Amino acid sequence: MNIKVAVIEDQYETRNMLAILVNGTSGYECIATFEDGEEALVKLPLLLPDVVLVDIHLQTGISGIETVRQLKTLLPSMHFIMCTSLEDSDNIFMSLQAGASGYITKSSQPTKILEAITDVYNGGSPMSSQIARKVINFFHQSEKEKKNTELEKLSTREQEILQYLSKGYRYKEIAGLLFINIETVRKHIHNIYDKLKVNSRTDALNKVYALGK
Repeated sequence: MNIKVAVIEDQYETRNMLAILVNGTSGYECIATFEDGEEALVKLPLLLPDVVLVDIHLQTGISGIETVRQLKTLLPSMHFIMCTSLEDSDNIFMSLQAGASGYITKSSQPTKILEAITDVYNGGSPMSSQIARKVINFFHQSEKEKKNTELEKLSTREQEILQYLSKGYRYKEIAGLLFINIETVRKHIHNIYDKLKVNSRTDALNKVYALGK
């Protein structure tokens, strides 16, 4: 049984190359190609391909991302792979939010494009290595921003005390290092717990410092 594929791509050479690649490989069949999203919106619900390769920037009409968003609403079981030259984080995540199951670059080897089609058909979420790296970096950066947000809730003195807590210092030792009395240390720690909405030293340290790891 062939995997039925459709292509939405405004560049004739690329569109034709993808169709030839798919039709020239056993187990795959390109049943339709489109140069704009509007025609695809009308015809794909009738053709019902298994997988659709979609370019993001189409020269006329709606974008590939908007095409996917509308088609995914109409046909939730249809699988979409963005096949584009764009590698920025905004387009990657807008595509995934619209309903794309995969994201590969046009520069990918033909075998990788065919593997992506098979992968998404079988329930996977294929991405080229450089795209996967951008996704990972995005989430790492997001975690760092969360950590910074938590730290910003604390005053400079509270941050100093939390740093000492993270190194295992006792209240008395912290008081001596900062030239304040132990009751003041306790008050600062109470404020730290209150601001971070935690109940222990471990919870406070995990909330602020473990997020970026």
